[in-house]
Amino acid sequence: MIYSEMIERALRLSARAHREQCRKSSDLPYVIHPVAVALILTQAGFEQEETVLTAALLHDVVEDTPVTLEQLEREHAFPDEVINLVNELSEQKRDEAGNKISWKARKEHHLEVIRQSSLGACAVVLADKLHNLKSTLIDLQHVGPKIWDRFNSSEEEFLWYHHSMLEAADRDEERIQNLIEENRKLLHELAMTMEKS
Repeated sequence: MIYSEMIERALRLSARAHREQCRKSSDLPYVIHPVAVALILTQAGFEQEETVLTAALLHDVVEDTPVTLEQLEREHAFPDEVINLVNELSEQKRDEAGNKISWKARKEHHLEVIRQSSLGACAVVLADKLHNLKSTLIDLQHVGPKIWDRFNSSEEEFLWYHHSMLEAADRDEERIQNLIEENRKLLHELAMTMEKS
C-alpha cells in the first residue's frame, strides 16, 4: 500500500475537525500535528500499517473536537481496529458528571491506559510525543521561556509526563525502541535548552 482511500478519508476528516484550531505555542494550523505524527510513523517503519496511520491522523479528533467515537464508526465507517486505537489514544477530559478533570489526573489516567494498550497505540503516542517535543524545542529556541505560559502544566510537569509516557509505552519491539530513543534524545536536548533560557 502506497496510499489508501481510508487514509485520505482520515486526513480530510482531521483537517475539517481541527479547522478552527492552531498549535498551542504558534499560529500554525493544528492539522500539521496529526500529519506529522503519521509522517513520523512512516519513517519509523509503520508505512504498511494502514490502521495505525489512520489512527495517527485521527488521534486528537475525539479528544479535542466535537467528533465522537460513534461518529467515526457510524458516519465515517472507520473499522473497529481504528476506533479502538483512537479510543486508547484519547484522554478523558471530563468526568461522568461533566466536570473538567485536572491536568495531572488526566495524564495519570492516560498513562495507565497506555501501559495496557496495544502496540499500535504505543507507536502513535510515541510519535505524538516526538512531534510535540520537537515543536516545543523549536518554539523555545525562537520564542523563549514565555511559551510555557500557553501550557496547562509547569515545565517540570511537562518533562515528568513525557518521561513517564516513555515508560508506559515501552514494548520489546525494535520500532518502538527506536521511537523511545528519539524521544529521549529530544527530552535531553529540551532540558538543556530550558536550563539555558
